[in-house]
Amino acid sequence: MSDEYQKMMAGESFNGAHPQLIQMREKARLACAKYNAHPSKGNLKHIKRLFIEMKSGHIEPSFQCDYGSHIKIGERFFANFNCVILDSAQVTIGDDVLLGPGVHIYTVDHPRESAQRSRGVCFAKPVTIGNSVWIGGGAKILPGVTIGDNVIVPANSVVSRSIESVLPQ
Repeated sequence: MSDEYQKMMAGESFNGAHPQLIQMREKARLACAKYNAHPSKGNLKHIKRLFIEMKSGHIEPSFQCDYGSHIKIGERFFANFNCVILDSAQVTIGDDVLLGPGVHIYTVDHPRESAQRSRGVCFAKPVTIGNSVWIGGGAKILPGVTIGDNVIVPANSVVSRSIESVLPQ
C-alpha cells in the first residue's frame, strides 16, 4: 500500500488525489454502479464484496461509498434510498440500524486553511454507530462521531458531536 493510504488509515493528513486512492475509489464506484443499475439481492454482492463485513441487511439504490473496504455492518441493517458513506476511515455500524433516505456518513474532512485544501490535503476520522439506531432521512453524520445504542437521530440533523447511548424503552 502507498504511503498516502497508510497516512489516511492512521488519521494523518493525506493526499486524496494519489493514484492508488483514485483507483480504489473507482473500483468502489464501479461496484456501486452495477448494483444501482440493477438492484437485486444477487447484485448486492458487488457492494458487499467491498465491505469488511455485512452480516445481514438491505441497501436500497442509489448507494455510494468512497472505498467500501473500511465499512463494517452488523445484523439486520437497512439503508433507504440515496445513502452515501464516505469511508476514508473506518465506519462501524452495529445491529438493527436503520438509515432513512439520503443519509450521509462522512469520515473525510479538509483543512480549514485554503492553501492546504488547494494542495489536496485531506484527513479522516472514524465513525461508529451502535446497535438499534435509527437515523432519519437527510441526516449527515460528520467525521469522528460515535452514536451510541438506541439513539434516534432526527431527520435533516447534522451530527457533529458524539451521542451517548440511551436506555431502551
